[in-house]
Amino acid sequence: MEQRYYNLKMGERGAIISIISYLFLSGIKLILAYFTHSEALKADGLNNATDIIASIAVLIGLRIARKPADEDHLYGHWKAETVASMVASFIMLLVGLQVLYDAIKSLFNEEVKPPDILSAWTAIFCAIVMYGVYRYNKKLAQKIQSQSVMAAAKDNLSDAWVSIGTAVGILGSQLHLPWLDPVAAIVVGGLICKTGIDIFKETVKYLTDGFDENKLQSYKNAIMHVPGVLSVKNIRARNYGNNPVVDVVILVNPTLDVRDAHDIATNVENELSHEYGVYEAHVHIEPK
Repeated sequence: MEQRYYNLKMGERGAIISIISYLFLSGIKLILAYFTHSEALKADGLNNATDIIASIAVLIGLRIARKPADEDHLYGHWKAETVASMVASFIMLLVGLQVLYDAIKSLFNEEVKPPDILSAWTAIFCAIVMYGVYRYNKKLAQKIQSQSVMAAAKDNLSDAWVSIGTAVGILGSQLHLPWLDPVAAIVVGGLICKTGIDIFKETVKYLTDGFDENKLQSYKNAIMHVPGVLSVKNIRARNYGNNPVVDVVILVNPTLDVRDAHDIATNVENELSHEYGVYEAHVHIEPK
């Protein structure tokens, strides 16, 4: 249990680094977008601004999740991280729609002028920085086995690609194709919306007790190899934050006494905990 709480604390470091990086990059992009008249760079900067909010939400969720169980939360506060991610997804979707609206308005209702080439180099620089943040968060996520930090790392990588796409659009506008800049902004807005929708779908799955079928099958296979287990009658699983909880009904020899049957159940719990990091396993025994 102490290790799980420590991992949450380590995960906060990744969220804080993301927040600092997004503050720096969004500030640069929005300021230079204003002076270089680049809709694509502005959209990219707003994308990073939403990532600040999303990272703050993850940070808050991680800190709340570290709170121990109390009278109102007997199972702990693990799901706070998931709720925070859902809030972030709504914010990202709203900003993405605003970016799309502004870009489309710029494309059809205004005289489109090519932005300054400085905006393209700014986007490339920011992509390199964000790729470095992705590498750090990915390594941290693998070390502490955190799904949320890994998800943040994937978001960092997608942001790096968004900045590359922004640079391509701006460079294209320099080739007497000024409409490529607002078109790139439209693509960025679409990516923001897609990221928000993907995060929302994932959090809904967790909050409605959805679970990976492949993991469930792996648990079942592992249980079948525990000595004394004759069959697995039923197995279900859900998540408390990043912590899997398993409910399983196993069949054992009906001639076993209570102590021996209890030992088998304990061995099943230990197998799931040690080999798969299952937070808690509820094992019910029935005679075959």
